[in-house]
Amino acid sequence: MWLKKVYKETGRFIGRLAIRVCLFLIKITPKKYIYTLAHFIAKLSFLVLFRHRRIAFDGLRIAFGKEKSEKEIKQIAVDSFETMAKIAIEFMVFLDNPDFLNRYVKIEGLENLDKALAKGKGVVALSAHFGNFPLMIVNISRQGYKVSAVMRHMRDQWTDKYFETKRHVWGVKSIYTQPRKQCVDEILEALRDNKVVFIQLDQNFGSGGIFVDFFGRKAATAKGPIVFALRTKAAIVPMFMYRENDNTHKLIIEPEAEIAQGKDFEETVHLTAQKLTDIIESYVRRYPHEWGWIHKRWKARPQEERGL
Repeated sequence: MWLKKVYKETGRFIGRLAIRVCLFLIKITPKKYIYTLAHFIAKLSFLVLFRHRRIAFDGLRIAFGKEKSEKEIKQIAVDSFETMAKIAIEFMVFLDNPDFLNRYVKIEGLENLDKALAKGKGVVALSAHFGNFPLMIVNISRQGYKVSAVMRHMRDQWTDKYFETKRHVWGVKSIYTQPRKQCVDEILEALRDNKVVFIQLDQNFGSGGIFVDFFGRKAATAKGPIVFALRTKAAIVPMFMYRENDNTHKLIIEPEAEIAQGKDFEETVHLTAQKLTDIIESYVRRYPHEWGWIHKRWKARPQEERGL
C-alpha cells in the first residue's frame, strides 16, 4: 500500500515539475518555435510513458483493428501524442496571448448556438476529449456566451488549481463532478440561467453508465447530459474543434441534436445516448489522431460479458 502511495505522489510531483518546466520553456521560446517544442515533448512522452502508450495501442486496436494495419495504428498513436503536446502548449501560450485565438481559431455554425439559446432553456454543449477542447471552451466564452464546463478534479491539487485559475480568467465556470449533488445543482442552475454547459460524453462511466456501441463495442456512457436536457428542456448542441494542417483550428457547432423518442424514459435516454455517441465516433473516425486514446474507454464491461 505504501509503495503504491509513493508511486502516485512521485507521479504527481513529476507532473507538477513537467508543467513548470513547460511554462519556463514557453517563456524563453520564440512563438514561431512553439510547435517545435511541442514536437519534442510529444516524442519524449511517447518514449517514456509506457503505460499510456500501451493504453493507446489497445484502444486503437479495438476501434480500428479490423480496418487498419499495425503500421497505421502506430502512426495514429504517435500523432495523438503530438496532438496532446500541442494542446498543452497552446493552452499555456494562447491564454496569455488572446490575439492568438482570433488568428488561430475559425468558428463555423455560431447561428446554431444562437438558435438553441433563443429558446431560453440553456444549452448542453455535447463534446469529447477531441482536438484542443480546452481552447474550444474558452473560445466560446470569448464570443460573449456565458459558459460553464463540467469536469473531474485533477489528481494533483496544484495542477488542478492552475488550470481552474486559467479558465476563470477567461470567463469559464468550472463545475466539478464531485460532490455529486453540488454538481447536479450547479448544472441545473446554469441551464435555467440560459447558459452553455459543456459536457464531454466520451469517457468510461463505469457501473453508473449505460452501454452503447462505440466503434462496434459496448462502452459505458454517462446519461447525465440527456437527463439534464429532458428535465430542463435544454437544447443539446454538439461542438467539436479539429486542427488544420497549418495548426489553425476549425470549431464546428452543429445544429441541435434532437432527443430520440423511445417507448419510455429509459429507452429514450438509451437511444439518445447512442445517437450522441455516433456523432462523436464520426468525428473520431475522420480525425483519429485528435482523440484522447490514452483513456480506457472500454474498461467497464456489460454484465453479460462478465458472466454474471
